[in-house]
Amino acid sequence: MNYIDKLKFSKDLVTPGMSACQGCGGELCLRRVLQIAGENSVIAIPPGCMAGAGVVGWNFDNGLKVPVHIPLLDNTASFLSGVSQMYQRKGREDVNIIAFAGDGATADCGFQSLTGAAERGEHMLYICYDNEGYMNTGFQRSSTTTKGSKTSTTPVGIVLKGKSQSKKYMPLIMAMHNIEYMATLSPSNMKDFVEKIEKGLEASKRGFAYLHIFSPCPTGWGYPPNLGIEVARKAVKSNFFPLIEFENGKLKINVENKNPIGVGEFLKLSNKFKHLRDEDIAFIQEEVNSRMELIKKLAL
Repeated sequence: MNYIDKLKFSKDLVTPGMSACQGCGGELCLRRVLQIAGENSVIAIPPGCMAGAGVVGWNFDNGLKVPVHIPLLDNTASFLSGVSQMYQRKGREDVNIIAFAGDGATADCGFQSLTGAAERGEHMLYICYDNEGYMNTGFQRSSTTTKGSKTSTTPVGIVLKGKSQSKKYMPLIMAMHNIEYMATLSPSNMKDFVEKIEKGLEASKRGFAYLHIFSPCPTGWGYPPNLGIEVARKAVKSNFFPLIEFENGKLKINVENKNPIGVGEFLKLSNKFKHLRDEDIAFIQEEVNSRMELIKKLAL
């Protein structure tokens, strides 16, 4: 069955009424993940956008049709470690143990429990939907926020010109834990998306699997809701968000752009970057180029 039919005929396990923003990348990705994972799943979603939309749901009813829990912001991976070990003791390796966490709960507050679970090889699929900030509480910056981004905690003014620091690149950090599987995904490349969810679920039966999803946010980034897929597509085509995977100890580039578009083509779509000067865009372009060169070297 091809990926279109898989999505067409798989049950939508997220309720129809959602409290997410129009055009939310996170909601789209959550629906697709659970369509592939199926009903035999237990999911944890820490405080954040998808905890409100995916757990509380519409009219404060459960937003999902599978068991779902809201752990603390910093303990998602340790919480699921206990859940996973409980099912293993019962001989229930068939149950999918899934985390669906934002970048703040992954790269910042939850990194200690995340790296511990990865190092121990806990049987779970940990998914980070990266919208580059704490969007649920007012668009504050996170460590995965791009340098120069305008957020509520990195405003643009006389002194500060957006975020001063470069983004933390979680995919390679997690791959260096030598886990069972790591991959990056984008909603603009759905065939690749579905295949990696399937690989991640399969790998989670053997140990720790990590997926990093590019999750554009129309509200926090400042672009029309109907442009979400276009934003995601240009992020991939510019190598701002390369599609890669790590399995069996080897790194692989899934989509190789022989003639990538300039990163400025991606940046100009979002209001959070509109203040950037030519030299700022050139700096981000150099960071993108350097990261891609490192990935290419590791993928040899």
